Amino acid sequence: MVFQYLRRSASENPYIFVSFVVAAIGPALVVGVPAIRKSQGYVSPARIPETYPLPNRARSPPSGYED
Repeated sequence: MVFQYLRRSASENPYIFVSFVVAAIGPALVVGVPAIRKSQGYVSPARIPETYPLPNRARSPPSGYED
């Protein structure tokens, strides 16, 4: 009964049927893709720096720009 309905809806309204198939596959990909990437040896890249690194020394104030 269910398979007959799926076949009929796939032939009568294929765009709705395909959208439901894609929506059903989405949650499985959320779980499956990281596991597959890990098994393939994928290593996450280093994080991009969010701030400019300051030197570990005393900072001298700029001079020579007084008006």
